[in-house]
Amino acid sequence: MTDLAFEVRDVSYRYQQVPALDGLSLEIRRGERVALLGANGSGKSTLLRLLAALHFPDRGDILYFGESLSERRLQDEEFFFRFRRRVGVVFQNPDIQLFNPSVFDEVAFGPLQLRWPRDQIRGRVYETLETMGISRLADRAPHRLSGGEKKRVALASVLVLDPEILLLDEPAAALDPGSQSQITDFLVSWGGGSKTVVTATHDLDTLEDIADRCYVLENGKVAGEGAPLAILHDVPLLERTKLVRPHHHVHDPSAPQPGPHPHLHRRP
Repeated sequence: MTDLAFEVRDVSYRYQQVPALDGLSLEIRRGERVALLGANGSGKSTLLRLLAALHFPDRGDILYFGESLSERRLQDEEFFFRFRRRVGVVFQNPDIQLFNPSVFDEVAFGPLQLRWPRDQIRGRVYETLETMGISRLADRAPHRLSGGEKKRVALASVLVLDPEILLLDEPAAALDPGSQSQITDFLVSWGGGSKTVVTATHDLDTLEDIADRCYVLENGKVAGEGAPLAILHDVPLLERTKLVRPHHHVHDPSAPQPGPHPHLHRRP
C-alpha cells in the first residue's frame, strides 16, 4: 500500500460559481502531521471537506491511499464504512456537529452507525470520555456546555472510532487560553505520533507543536510549503498571504534600534 494518505491532483472547486480551490495539488503522507495555513477564504476549510469526502472536486482527483475518492466510490458500502471508520473530521463550530440529547449519546452515535455491538460501544464511549477528561459530562446536554467542553465532545465523538486520519478545522478557534492549551496538548500526544493529522488553521503560535510540515494556501492554490520553522521565517510569504501584517512603530531614541522600523503582528 502507498504511504500517501492523500494525493490531491489539480483540484478545483466552486461554491455557486465562486472559486474556492483553483488547480490545487499537494500530498499528505501516512503518519504525518500537516498544517493547512491561510487567511479566511484561502480554501483550507474547503480542502478539508473534500478530504473528508463531504464534497467532491469539480475538476481534478483526490486519491485516498491510492484509491480514487469519488462520489461513485463512496457508493460502495464496504468502502464507505471503511473510509468513515478510518477518517474523522472535527469542524470549526462544534454546534453543527453536536445534535444528540446527551454527551454519551453524541459519542456513541458513530459506533452505532457503524453497527458495533452495544456492549463494545458502551465500553469504548466511557473510555473515550475518560481520555478527553469529560466523563462528568456524560449525561449533560451538549448545547448547555461551554465552548471548550463542546470542542472536546466533538473530538470525542470522532476519536471514539480510533481513526487513522484526523481532519481538524481551526481546533482552537474561539476558545479561552486554557482550553486552547488542552486541545494543543492533546494534538501533540494523540496516537503517539503514528496517526495522520491535518489541521486547517491561521494560528501560527502553536505551529511548531502541531505540525511536521505546512502548506500555505492563497486564493485556492498552494502559495508555499515547508517545515514549520521555515514557514515562520518566510516573512514575505506570511505577509503576502495575510497571515501576518506589517506595522511600523518607534522605539525610544536611546534604544539599540531607534527610529521607525517594521514589526510583524500575527493576525487575530
